[in-house]
Amino acid sequence: MKKTLALLLPLAILASTASCAEQNTKTSESDSAIESEIEIASDSTAKDHGPRYQRFASMTPEEIAGELTLEQKASQMVQPAVYNITEDDMKANDYGSILSTVGCIDSDAWAETVDGFQQAAIESEAGIPYIYGQDDVHGVNYCRDAVYFPHNIGQGAANDEELAYQVGLITADEAKLCHMLWNFSPCVAQSVDPRWGRTYESYGSDLETITKLSTAYTKGLQDGGLVACAKHFFADGNVLYGTGEEGAPLKRIDRGDAQLTDAEIEELLKVYQAQIDAGVQTIMISHSALNGVKMHENKDYIMKLKNEMGFDGFIVSDWGSIQHISGDSYKDQVITSINAGIDMLMETDRYAEAKQIIVDAVGSGEITEERVNDAVTRIIKVKKEAGIFDDPLCENLQTKQKETGSLEYRKVAEKLVEESLVLLKNENNVLPLKKGTKVYITGPAANSCQAQCGGWTMDWNGSTSKDVPGVTTIQEAFERYAEDYGIEVITDKEEADKADVVLLCLGEQNYAEWNGDTEDMSLFGTLGLKGNKEARAEAKALGKPTVTCIVAGRNVLINKRVYDDWDSVVMCYLPGSEGKGISDVLCGCSDFTGKLPSPWYSSLNQIRTDNCWLERGYGLNYGDGFKAQTEPETILDPPTEVEPDPAIAGTNYTPGLFKDGVYVNDYAKIKINVPGNLNYFPYTLEEKEEDIAALTDEEDIIRETSRTIDGVFANAKETVDVIYVNTKLAFPDAENVTVEMILDDYKAWIEKFFISDDSEYDWKERTKVKLGAEEFTRDLVFYDETCFDAIYMKKLDDDLMCWVYVSTCLPERTPEYYESLFEDIK
Repeated sequence: MKKTLALLLPLAILASTASCAEQNTKTSESDSAIESEIEIASDSTAKDHGPRYQRFASMTPEEIAGELTLEQKASQMVQPAVYNITEDDMKANDYGSILSTVGCIDSDAWAETVDGFQQAAIESEAGIPYIYGQDDVHGVNYCRDAVYFPHNIGQGAANDEELAYQVGLITADEAKLCHMLWNFSPCVAQSVDPRWGRTYESYGSDLETITKLSTAYTKGLQDGGLVACAKHFFADGNVLYGTGEEGAPLKRIDRGDAQLTDAEIEELLKVYQAQIDAGVQTIMISHSALNGVKMHENKDYIMKLKNEMGFDGFIVSDWGSIQHISGDSYKDQVITSINAGIDMLMETDRYAEAKQIIVDAVGSGEITEERVNDAVTRIIKVKKEAGIFDDPLCENLQTKQKETGSLEYRKVAEKLVEESLVLLKNENNVLPLKKGTKVYITGPAANSCQAQCGGWTMDWNGSTSKDVPGVTTIQEAFERYAEDYGIEVITDKEEADKADVVLLCLGEQNYAEWNGDTEDMSLFGTLGLKGNKEARAEAKALGKPTVTCIVAGRNVLINKRVYDDWDSVVMCYLPGSEGKGISDVLCGCSDFTGKLPSPWYSSLNQIRTDNCWLERGYGLNYGDGFKAQTEPETILDPPTEVEPDPAIAGTNYTPGLFKDGVYVNDYAKIKINVPGNLNYFPYTLEEKEEDIAALTDEEDIIRETSRTIDGVFANAKETVDVIYVNTKLAFPDAENVTVEMILDDYKAWIEKFFISDDSEYDWKERTKVKLGAEEFTRDLVFYDETCFDAIYMKKLDDDLMCWVYVSTCLPERTPEYYESLFEDIK
């Protein structure tokens, strides 16, 4: 049986760039011939025994829909996640679309993954080509070495309609290299409360600017050959703080309730009318509610798109969102959302169940066949107009570039970075930096690809690695072009006192959606980068002129006393891959033109009032006497050779995926429904190296080196960790490492701590237990009256063990409680 590479996630997030072809099991020629004969025999209507899609290419969407069975129509109306299905599943069911969340792989690997499913789709009984969907929100951000543009908030600061169009064109061209033809973008939300975690996905607070830029971008995507998706319909950025969607995980504002007047609603609808007039092919519904009614069941407004606003594309739900509308059962929720006018359900893991509910509901009369026909006809129409029926395997697809990350495209992104920078302050004319200046660069955002690119880069929540292939950081840009600028760059703390100017780079952590919801908004608060406070103190102690660059997804709160310490302040927002855009402007090769896309508040009390510190549209420049210096010629970022974690190098390890409260690792066959009271803490290679460097005992060093932590889900009183152990590193002299050997080693190690702490402890009998459908061996130790550690171990192959570690001191918790969190991967 064929199983596509993407299902096993071998390239997601891994530093290795092994070819997909090496991992993909190919169907033998004889098997292909047999399958072809069966297909031809089963399709009595196919002319000249050709694939059905070729005949469909000359038919209308209505005619095609008329040839499908009810089950086949229902399949077109659901969208599973790529990691939940196989090519065999696609061949058996021919789903309308697949959602992409496998991590960051290169364009060749993406194309092979997409084509594998497409081949299965066109070989299915229905024979309808599918369309691959992806959140390419600031470039093709799940593709290695692609161009990552500034996030929308920065584009709003640039407010350049032509560049917005170019971003659409370039995103389309690079997405086509990946064979991903449906982009879940643009986000046309109006951002009114910067505490919202999706603020950086918005162009700002001005609806006219949002309309202008998003429409230009949509036209760029379409002219480039992609299917665009305006989102999230509607008022997702207008929700009130404190109304965040109930349930786990905690959402302070995201997916909350927008309480709006009719006049305010009409203004927001005009943004979507402009998208429809521009020909947008799909619209995604918002997770949020409008005046107490969840948008995924708000039939009045969904049908308004189709009946009054002239929208003839199809409407898609957002990730699992129908599960949060009213209804006594999942069946009720599916029926309600379809009857409300949603055509395709983004049900990443319940797609098969949703499909069957649609079929049964038509039989019972709870959904009319007319409603299903309308949905399927719309879906097929969008695919036909996108050319997918003519060339499903993208064999004749034309792209301007032959590979992602071209110099031409990076220069466009660099220009956009330049225009997105907002100069807040420039006392004593410290900027632009003069020739001959010695510049000391410091701060956690100076050399961090993670901070610079933010969320939706290589992974949903942002990259877990400090290094991102193809990204030039601020520090790298200054170092690379220092000679052209005529400056000297200092990065050694011991040499800092020799500098004339300090460039202090501070920022926020990378986050996505509700993970960015915040209470304090302080640059030095909960979501501030680790090291912000220390770097600020270091800069102040040096007593030199200081230029502060803020790399953040919103207008963060800054204490006036702190702000007054800085001579110049530049708001960089989330600039993406081209750090040279920042160094060029700061060194006088271009002037500041960016303006604040939203008001900048000085306190939480000012939010959603007419009071603010800096008004929307504020932004300084170098003044009338400024003369731009010659800009150095951009050179491509040297290839990033990311060294893999030695614990996973050369193994079959595949990283798990955590989204919407669910952790899945397909290779280990584990799925954890993570409780909302547990926070997710990704563990980076940099953190691992720091931990190892602090160790002195050789056995401890070997133990730490041999394991990689895939995810930590914890709070102050309990933790669930998923760990993978490289048995060859852990026991280099052993020929056959067993589960018992690993458990015995850990048991001996942990007992040293019990003994040193003079703790009473009680090991229970080692036993076999099920985590989901998989059998693990469990060690269990109780200590300090109410505390226990549970260690679950399973051998995956000759090189890898999967280790789930649970620790808690909550008296109400039991091992059985944690074991119940695991679910079978279907």
